[in-house]
Amino acid sequence: MSSVTRRTALRSAAALPVVLSAPGQPLAAPAVQPAPERVGDKPLFGATSWTLPNGLRVVLAESRRVPVVAHYLFYAAGAGEDPHGRSGTAHFLEHMMFKGSRNVAPGALSLAVAREGGQDNAFTSRDVTAYHQHVEASRLPLVMRLESDRFAAPLIPAETLEPERAVVLEERRLRTDSNPRARFWEEFEAALWGPQHWHGRPIIGWEDEIRAITREDLVDFYEHRYAPANAVLVIAGDAREAEVRRLVDQFYAGVPARTVRPRDRAAPPAAATESRIERRHPAVREASFLRAAMAPSLTWGDARQAWALEVLSHLLGSGIGSRLHKALVETGLAATAGCSYDSEAAGAAAFVISATLRAEVAPERLEAAVNDTVARLLQDGPTEAECARSIRQLTAGAVLALDGLGAAPRMLGGALATGLPLEMVEFWPRYLREVTRDQVAEAARAVLGQAPSTTGWLLPGDAAPRRAPA
Repeated sequence: MSSVTRRTALRSAAALPVVLSAPGQPLAAPAVQPAPERVGDKPLFGATSWTLPNGLRVVLAESRRVPVVAHYLFYAAGAGEDPHGRSGTAHFLEHMMFKGSRNVAPGALSLAVAREGGQDNAFTSRDVTAYHQHVEASRLPLVMRLESDRFAAPLIPAETLEPERAVVLEERRLRTDSNPRARFWEEFEAALWGPQHWHGRPIIGWEDEIRAITREDLVDFYEHRYAPANAVLVIAGDAREAEVRRLVDQFYAGVPARTVRPRDRAAPPAAATESRIERRHPAVREASFLRAAMAPSLTWGDARQAWALEVLSHLLGSGIGSRLHKALVETGLAATAGCSYDSEAAGAAAFVISATLRAEVAPERLEAAVNDTVARLLQDGPTEAECARSIRQLTAGAVLALDGLGAAPRMLGGALATGLPLEMVEFWPRYLREVTRDQVAEAARAVLGQAPSTTGWLLPGDAAPRRAPA
């Protein structure tokens, strides 16, 4: 399961329904209209945070809407922390963490949660690994007992290593090797960053390196990354602070403190490994265009540009009304067009432009239209109206973030595990509203006009031999 960050919540903001009164039954207005409170003027989640003596940070976001709690344990270690030559270690360890712990038999955790009508799962991203459960509120002690035991003493049994390796390899075959677009994205990232740069390695790992991972590699990763001081526990839902504090002290305070191996991520390369790639595959029916540029984030480089790049990504490629949609989709050159950017990445980020070519259009025409759209943006900058529209629509995503039980723990835990402060999550609409037109123009020039980048095409046709990672 993929992680949910603030940007994924924002993408869904436009889907929020507009509530209208029934015909002939207008809503009664109060005698005095109060001044509307802007989203972000107060904390989104009103979360409380404290730290245990062993270093574990705990965050509680109370919500009484339904008698359910979400229990998430984040580790500040993802695929970006995989050892050199052992890509896929973080993801492989995630699998092995379901093989039992000191007091919990293999499979018993998931079975116990399922018997209570709950759900449990885990995910590995480039920045974090997280384990989570959603259960009825009174079952919070159960999942805390089970998860804290896995935290303190996972078995990582040697006899299950090879069967689970086969599961991971099959997952890779299903999700990547048999999917031309997934394989292209994997090669595209390696072309931009380098196949052994932490940002250029696939999260699931290169196949030959998955085969090389040993139990010792997994245990070493666990011992130095899965430490209380490198973890964030997030509880969201129908839970009271006093009771949560008592349960956390009961179950998590006894997890032994360990020395943490800090993140040590290499800076981006001075230039893209390949500035341009082209791949073909007979199963592809619609050509895909990608262009990605190395970019700062809130944790690396000029962090002041990160918020402006969020606005830039929206006004350039957020769908109807955006510049790329007008230039590519509305003109009939592309079926889809968009941008993506994650300001909350741990380390350098990527600003990505993408498009799906219409079958009857030559690739050169679409790429020329992308170049022209970007060139005009760099020359003239965005308009005040464009920036205001994007900020308004982005901050509307805060409403959606408050609506789902899973959004709060994922947004809070994901940001805190990458080193961002709680205040930045609680008040991100305010940060966006402070972005100016000039800041967006400056960020565009720095990233789209100057940063190392790679352009790629995935086209229909006979596949060329795939190169092994260097």
